[in-house]
Amino acid sequence: MKTVKRAALAAALATTAMMGAPAHAAAPQPLKDEVAKEVEAQRKQIQVMVDQIFSFAEPGFQEVKTSEYLTGILEKNGFTVTRGVAGIPTAFTATWGKGGPKIALGSDIDDVLGVSQTPGLPYLKPIVEGAPGHGEGHNSGMPLMVAAAIAVKKVMTKHGLEGRLMLWPGVAEELLATKAYYVRAGLFKDVDASIFTHVSSDFSTGYGEMGNNGMVSVEYSFKGKTAHSAGMPWEGRSALDAVEIMDVAWNFRREHLPLTQRSHMIITNGGGQPNVVPDKASIWYFFRERTFADIRKLYETGNDIAKAAALATGTTVSQQTLGYAAPNFGNKPLAEAAYANIKAVGMPQWSPDDQAFAKAAQTFNDRKIEPLKSEVAELSTPENRKPSTGGGSDDIGDIMWAVPTITIRFPSNIPNMIGHNSTSAFAMATPIAHKGVEAGAKAVAMTVLDILTTPQLVTDAKTYFTDVQLKTDTYAPVLTDKDVPAIWLNERNMQLYRPMMEKYYYNPAKYPTYLDQLGVKYPTLTKPAE
Repeated sequence: MKTVKRAALAAALATTAMMGAPAHAAAPQPLKDEVAKEVEAQRKQIQVMVDQIFSFAEPGFQEVKTSEYLTGILEKNGFTVTRGVAGIPTAFTATWGKGGPKIALGSDIDDVLGVSQTPGLPYLKPIVEGAPGHGEGHNSGMPLMVAAAIAVKKVMTKHGLEGRLMLWPGVAEELLATKAYYVRAGLFKDVDASIFTHVSSDFSTGYGEMGNNGMVSVEYSFKGKTAHSAGMPWEGRSALDAVEIMDVAWNFRREHLPLTQRSHMIITNGGGQPNVVPDKASIWYFFRERTFADIRKLYETGNDIAKAAALATGTTVSQQTLGYAAPNFGNKPLAEAAYANIKAVGMPQWSPDDQAFAKAAQTFNDRKIEPLKSEVAELSTPENRKPSTGGGSDDIGDIMWAVPTITIRFPSNIPNMIGHNSTSAFAMATPIAHKGVEAGAKAVAMTVLDILTTPQLVTDAKTYFTDVQLKTDTYAPVLTDKDVPAIWLNERNMQLYRPMMEKYYYNPAKYPTYLDQLGVKYPTLTKPAE
């Protein structure tokens, strides 16, 4: 039976070649039509997954319920799950298949502190005041990948296609704290191609140096000596003074740094009480720059200023690396293949209700009015991108420097919302998010089939990786052998908020959607009088 199916597949590939496209260009269209239908068959499951993870609302390293939920689904669908990979309790891999190319499929699962939001409302209303929430839309990416993988698995099984799938979650991406450790642990050492997804309001992909910054996350801890702040302050050595001097000194130095750098901080420990000279205080920085060398240079500048602050205050300083992210670099052959599939899938068919909700969200929050997009974005290339002056980071960059990788942005959010803000959570458990995930899953599944059935695509992707990408820079993360994942981060936050959040977890056995459970009518277009 498998021999017959393989012969039919070979004939389809030959037909594709005779029609004028190279034999390695793409998987046969009948296979792509079939995998698209398998994604559509999961429409209800997509909605449930997106809504369920939204309701868990777990920040970095605390994605306990989210990880349990996703691994349970994958195991029920025949994937072999390995938990706690790279020394990170909420990280996992889920694998299936044999022979052929190995394809990694990943997306982030964490959320943002302090942005709890009731979905389906176009105005700010937290579910739990002060709690974390999906103000970046990371509740949607892994449901997309799970749906795509299940669809591909069914097509592979039916047609006897060889290949291996490996799903993995981006843990603590908002802390930029894990993917460098995934690479260091060898999770991608035998992967042939990698596809990553991220929520957006557009449907796109790109290749080359992507224009964002890499970064290093580091906490400086100062140690001094306590004393009575009024009775004998001369006996004290204030660690808080050192923190404040470092902050001021860095801000003065900032004037003389390249325009491409971004740096920001919070004080994580400012002492105990005013009448005790603080003997311990800490400050946490993100240092962002465009190249590996410039990231390291910025980091070393921070180290020098920390030492200077310690000398100025008679304290000592130690430091701990809490995360790292490499600059992003997309693979051209994979991006071109994915973009053809994005165009074939097209944008979701937005309803009048979807468009009305998007406009209401923009109106109530003083955002630029722009309809949900009706056309896919153009392929992003080094030639059509504007020159970069720096900006945000994504630690998918570390995987991009390990194996040929692309990011597919899928349309599950409203244009012109604010990143890391409650406004970016408005749509993330609504039909807008569900439709965008389905479209993205189809594009990913089709691209996986391209990789599985066209060996030349794998060859071309690896050639671009070695002959183009690796000629531009050298992967050199600011990590030492002593650095470990900061799995303790956000633990106290969830100890406080999880008991209050649990009663709002989505119950799909009782409610069709999370909006139904919360009593939100879609679309809500008005705001209650204050």
